[in-house]
Amino acid sequence: MNFIEFDTESTAYRQALELRQKILRAPLGLDIYKENLSLEKEQLHFGLINEDLLIACVTVIPESADLAKVRQMAVSDDFQGKGLGALLFENCLKTLGQKGFNTVILNARKSAVGFYEKFGFTICSEEFIEVTIPHVKMKKDL
Repeated sequence: MNFIEFDTESTAYRQALELRQKILRAPLGLDIYKENLSLEKEQLHFGLINEDLLIACVTVIPESADLAKVRQMAVSDDFQGKGLGALLFENCLKTLGQKGFNTVILNARKSAVGFYEKFGFTICSEEFIEVTIPHVKMKKDL
């Protein structure tokens, strides 16, 4: 199991799109391939690889020199419940700190708030609807 950073021209990115579609979009009746993915070239992409297969991924938008926004974290069905989301997120936060980001924000699905709270994130907004389901904005200073 290896933590990697990858770009939008890689096989890992194509696997990440498939994973995000299956885990995050299809259950909501949405299609990631109908979204404007061109902006993702400027974003950061991290994942966990197991024998050349991407099994978890997360995308990060650099909002400014010191502010990063985490989005679309997904773990393959076969690997959920094994601590890999935590491993991915821990490595992601460490890498963002090394890259000079001081603050991380994210829009958390209500069902995932407890996960992010374990990493020291706090809720900083009222509940809102995004991609058809309830979310809240969360924040953490690194």
